[in-house]
Amino acid sequence: MTTPVLLTPVEARVLATLMEKARTVPDSYPLTLNSLLLGCNQKTSREPLMELSEAEVSNAVDTLREAGLVHETSGGRATKFTHNAQRGIGVPEQSAVLLGLLMLRGPQTAAELRLNAERWYRFADTSSVEAFLDELQERSEDKGGPLVIKLDRAPGAREQRWAHLLCGPVDASAAVASRMAAPANADLQARVTQLETELAELRTTVQRLCAELGMSPPGQVE
Repeated sequence: MTTPVLLTPVEARVLATLMEKARTVPDSYPLTLNSLLLGCNQKTSREPLMELSEAEVSNAVDTLREAGLVHETSGGRATKFTHNAQRGIGVPEQSAVLLGLLMLRGPQTAAELRLNAERWYRFADTSSVEAFLDELQERSEDKGGPLVIKLDRAPGAREQRWAHLLCGPVDASAAVASRMAAPANADLQARVTQLETELAELRTTVQRLCAELGMSPPGQVE
């Protein structure tokens, strides 16, 4: 029987951030501890928002490494980290994507997950998202048990939302309260997220060009 994966909220944020950056900014991946810290604490595409310290992220990385969910890579001047979520949790790629999004953004409907997954993985339609969610919810005990749960429909909502169970049972009332307090301007959040991604890609390009020219990146003392 597979031992169920049980994470703290900080460990879930660290793992999901590595999963996100591996797909959205592959040129900047693996991540240094500082880059991982910034990703965990970013103000967009995160629910809830966190203000983690370097020590908290470092401790979470150590625990995730012991669980086989994060690997340390050598080479270069700084230690970097990669995730091993798909194999470590024992799910297919599509399911890992959905779990990563749920860990980062909190409970979401199948339609929201499909939209938010655009830069991670392109699902054919909402029905395919629901199919993978159903599999995760019906996961047998010998494989570690269910990894997601379908929440009751919130007041005024058209669709039910899904939540992950990697941090244990979900407080449905707290999930509803969190949803009510979430920012309403999704378009603005999406634009900010896109700008952050483009900035990260630009930084990577500048660093590569500086390396080719034998120059120090801007802001770095030679």
